[in-house]
Amino acid sequence: MTQNNDLRHSLGWLGTGRMGFAMADRLLSSGLNLKVWNRTQSKAKPLADKGAQLENRLTNLASCEIVFMIVASAREVEHVLFGTDGLLSGEDKPKIIVDSTSIGPMESADIRAKLAVLDIAFIAAPVSGNAKVINAGKLSVVASGPAALFAEVEPYLNIIGRSVSYVGEGDLARIAKICHNVMLGVVTQNLAEILVLAEKSGLKRHDFLSFLNSSVMGSMFTQYKSPALTNLDFEVTFTPQLMLKDLDLGLTASRQMGVPMPTTSVTRDQVQSLIGHGFGDDFSQLLLLEAAASGLTMEPENVDVDDGL
Repeated sequence: MTQNNDLRHSLGWLGTGRMGFAMADRLLSSGLNLKVWNRTQSKAKPLADKGAQLENRLTNLASCEIVFMIVASAREVEHVLFGTDGLLSGEDKPKIIVDSTSIGPMESADIRAKLAVLDIAFIAAPVSGNAKVINAGKLSVVASGPAALFAEVEPYLNIIGRSVSYVGEGDLARIAKICHNVMLGVVTQNLAEILVLAEKSGLKRHDFLSFLNSSVMGSMFTQYKSPALTNLDFEVTFTPQLMLKDLDLGLTASRQMGVPMPTTSVTRDQVQSLIGHGFGDDFSQLLLLEAAASGLTMEPENVDVDDGL
């Protein structure tokens, strides 16, 4: 594929978990060259088979003009950037680092300040979706940071996602992502409650979800989750532990801003209970926790349900 003049930078990619792999793959599939590093190299090997240059040292990515990254936590961001053998431990330094990790705004601001000392621009670019959403071309990106530098990375983000929303300077994108994931948790808990109520009243889950998805209350998310909730297929898209982290980030921000969030607090306790009861796959297993609390034994309905993707 021929590259246009906006896609002229040398690119690095750090982190190829479920999300990072799919995001990097979209850049490769667009004909771009990419240096890739992942702690477990075998997870990145399929990208090398597609043309990525697989690196065994983080410092080998530092010569790239733009380095994209998505890892598990703020602690890991700090480690891979500033650790003894981290990205910035050598002489080379990238011009821009684009981070899609879900972290808090204060953590992000601290990283931004450290990078500024090194004259490295920092674009916060968290995302909404999962690997299947990415592959369907429906990922949403929210970004913040220096406007001129965002303009340089925006063409690449437009390849990765369906939409890119720039929300301003600094770390406002982190707040946007936290608010988004708080809603994700609260909506999923509510879905669990109403599905159990519907089923105990005699409705089939797939019938209720079909009605919901065709109503004004339906959404891309409720339709996307309908096959899993109907057939109890809880293949991991987002773990309970990651959901708990994001709800805690939301509650921390709410305390700092003086904003009461009672429904978020209750949902946070439910997710903690989910983990305590040994549910370790997908956070939407909140449905099974709610069913058990209601004395309902759920069974897969084995119905072919459209996920809308």
